[in-house]
Amino acid sequence: MLNPRLAELPGNMFVELRALLADVSPPAGLAPIDMGIGEPQGAPPAILTETIAAHPDAWGRYPPPLGLDDLRTASAEWLTRRYDLPTGMVQPQRHVLAVAGTKEALYLVATIAVGPAKAGQRPAVLMPDPAYFVYVNAAILSGAETVMLDCPRDNNFLPDLDTLAQALLDRTALFYLCSPSNPQGSIASPDYLARLITLAQAHDFVLVLDETYAEIYDRTAPAGGLQVARDLAARQGTTTDQAMRNVLVSHSLSKRSSAAGLRAGFVAGDPDLIAAFARVRASTAPVIPVPLAHAAAALWRDDAHAEANRNAYRARFDAAERHLSNRAGFYRPPGGFFLWLQVDDGKATARRLWREAAIRAMPGAFLSDNRPDGSNPGTGYLRLAIVHSPAVVEEAARRIAPLL
Repeated sequence: MLNPRLAELPGNMFVELRALLADVSPPAGLAPIDMGIGEPQGAPPAILTETIAAHPDAWGRYPPPLGLDDLRTASAEWLTRRYDLPTGMVQPQRHVLAVAGTKEALYLVATIAVGPAKAGQRPAVLMPDPAYFVYVNAAILSGAETVMLDCPRDNNFLPDLDTLAQALLDRTALFYLCSPSNPQGSIASPDYLARLITLAQAHDFVLVLDETYAEIYDRTAPAGGLQVARDLAARQGTTTDQAMRNVLVSHSLSKRSSAAGLRAGFVAGDPDLIAAFARVRASTAPVIPVPLAHAAAALWRDDAHAEANRNAYRARFDAAERHLSNRAGFYRPPGGFFLWLQVDDGKATARRLWREAAIRAMPGAFLSDNRPDGSNPGTGYLRLAIVHSPAVVEEAARRIAPLL
């Protein structure tokens, strides 16, 4: 009776973490600190609640099926400003679609990208390993083969594009890449993104660049997919629409604005893909309620709070670095808000941190794929979400350091 593909879905990492720690009790007298989930702990800017309160009558209205026009405009304006794009390159009605959080968008994109066959074979969906679990679930439920790509440390924790066989690329329907990445915090260079866009167009697959953490970086602002498309158009003498072909980027306010509960984001890029996406969303997906859409538009138009948020994350990493800089292969990630630490056994270390320090941490194996031989590339890693106040991060790092 049920879709047999459901049996292929991996477990939810948060459920697995609860099970892993279920028989372990933290020390009495130590306040637990949850660093297992990447949920921003900073307060969202006041503009969020103020804007919602300013539109009380709008709760009685159905939202426009393609999203509030002003939100799509604000999103296009932010992309243009953030990535120094030419005026008019991103047109709100052609290139942008508002979504109720990028999680649903990252899942739904498989419904427009994956068909029954590609190059006469079963389609493949490629993604980095470790991966955000939504990529995996979207691939499985679309009927594609899930291809997890190793992301070695010596390749900046990114997939090695040189190892991708032509036959695999020919049957690839969809490729997900997160930059800055979760969990390693690596940033794909403009050259890397340009090569990936070129591959997507040459082999006719959809490239989804998950840029959720684009506004959380340590020193250098990460390059974006549309910024690279702008440069490709200039080099190749093509239009920017042609340079965006097969490319979508996704952005969210969850991390940029510490507004995970708002469930507001957008996808942008290839106008043909946006039109197809709009057809799917209009009949299958929730639309952001009008008061919340107004709040989202206000947040995209305000860069000051994003800079303050970025500075707060720098202070958190400063606190972590003071205690962990000589532990577990510590490195300060250029983007995102996770530490990706090397340990002997991530599961055993997570249990020890909970038992001895009241720290919840995510084993790397829960973010990675089990190989046919039983190995898992995440086994020797631990993910810590550096999302609490600097004082709480300092306390957590102080407890963690002697145990690594």
